[in-house]
Amino acid sequence: MDITDRIRELKKQRNAVILAHYYQLPEIQDIADFVGDSFDLSRRAAATDADVIVFCSVRFMAESAKILNPSKTVLLPARDAGCPMADMAGAEDVLALKEQYPDAAAVCYVNTSAAVKAVCDICCTSSNAVKVVKSLPNKRIIFVPDENLGGFVAQQTPEKEIILFPGYCVTHRRVTARDVEEARAAAPGALVAVHPECAPEVVEKADFAGSTAQIIEYVNKAGCDSFIIGTEQGILHRLQKENPAKRFYLLSPKLLCPNMKKTTLNELLRSLEDMVCEIKLDADVMAAARRSLDRMIKIT
Repeated sequence: MDITDRIRELKKQRNAVILAHYYQLPEIQDIADFVGDSFDLSRRAAATDADVIVFCSVRFMAESAKILNPSKTVLLPARDAGCPMADMAGAEDVLALKEQYPDAAAVCYVNTSAAVKAVCDICCTSSNAVKVVKSLPNKRIIFVPDENLGGFVAQQTPEKEIILFPGYCVTHRRVTARDVEEARAAAPGALVAVHPECAPEVVEKADFAGSTAQIIEYVNKAGCDSFIIGTEQGILHRLQKENPAKRFYLLSPKLLCPNMKKTTLNELLRSLEDMVCEIKLDADVMAAARRSLDRMIKIT
């Protein structure tokens, strides 16, 4: 039996749903029930009636699915698929900032651990970070852990004082303004769309900055027939499928997240066969972290 057929058979037997991020390998995206960005997948996880959620992504996303579904089994097929940015901020860092700025609301990017979400007031994704910050009555906002996304939000919320944490995405940080210039020279006339996790000088040189879902929407609606994409290369699979007549160029070959590429069909099959790599979290942490995620989902 073909490996994909075996995965589909097991998925039916387990009453499982397979969620995959846009940055996953093409074959993982193709077998998933839903492919999306962090925000869309959070909503999918919250609404599913499946008994088993197989999250093809990195650990913080699978943790979010478990927080939203504490009674369900959540599997992360690649056990060691972590996120360096999520590891940069701990709960103790947030608590120290809250003590230093007692009038501030603490906003955590979804790229954080369950422990960090548990001590923050509300969560956000790159799709809704601006909307989340604007929804808060506090003038002062603690934003963890991504300094670049936080700075991007600050530009669009001048009425707020954003206190930034010095975290960053290792993959997006590799891209430079020079890379944008060279990419434009190599593909004249192409529009440049980048993720706000990129450095400010990269965002400034782009035609558009937004989350993965927003980049896809931008490309789908734009009249241009060629695009330079400044986020993890996995998104090109979805873009090309939805826009077969358009041309896509990766802004830089450095835009590769090794953790997002750890999930293979073999790992997915093993996880479903043996029900291994299950996400387990402390009940109190989950309850506190859920408030942060629920608040985000309610206002978007």
